[in-house]
Amino acid sequence: MTPLPSPRLLVSVRDPAEAEAALLAGADLIDAKDPERGALGALDPSTVAEIMARLADANVETSAVADSGESLAAMARSGARWVKHGVGRAIWHDGAALARLAAPVPGRVIAVLFAEDEPRADLVPLLAEAGFAGAMIDTAGKAGVRLPDLLAPPELRAFVAACRASGLLCGLAGSLRITDIPALSAAAPDYLGFRGGLCRGFDRTNGIDPLRVAEAVRALRPQAQDAA
Repeated sequence: MTPLPSPRLLVSVRDPAEAEAALLAGADLIDAKDPERGALGALDPSTVAEIMARLADANVETSAVADSGESLAAMARSGARWVKHGVGRAIWHDGAALARLAAPVPGRVIAVLFAEDEPRADLVPLLAEAGFAGAMIDTAGKAGVRLPDLLAPPELRAFVAACRASGLLCGLAGSLRITDIPALSAAAPDYLGFRGGLCRGFDRTNGIDPLRVAEAVRALRPQAQDAA
């Protein structure tokens, strides 16, 4: 059996300077969001456009958080490849509502589900049918409760496997630390997402620490380190 590739590193940033620092330290996907506004705080579209302009010539994937249908379209116009939007439990099984949420930016919306709501793998085919491009599990709270505290490894593996079977991109995030990388990598998501764990003092409202980004890259790509 061919082994699945190692997850790539998603780093959430709030301005062009952080985006450039994350890029230079080796991030694979740079995600624009406002850490002052919780798990899914959207930045002003003009700030996102500045971030994307700074990354225009870089070999890196990009995404931006949106918090409304209007915001979805604005973030897509900013130049972000993917647009992330929360999908609340109330509409998990409402196919029409899911389709309306994904419709403003066809083929580019990543559904973000909160671990506190205990998302199940059987939800993934519904997201695919509604037109989402991917699915990500994150934590709603950012006061120390981490993804591994809320969902067990078998649940995460099942969710990721369902995403792969449905052809969706998949990410795992939620107050992660670099020490979480080995265990979560075993689930084989496309991306592991970080903010606070890569900031100074592990405070998500502080700036990104490029040394921690580089450390996360090394943890995700030990084979590259061995080759060097």
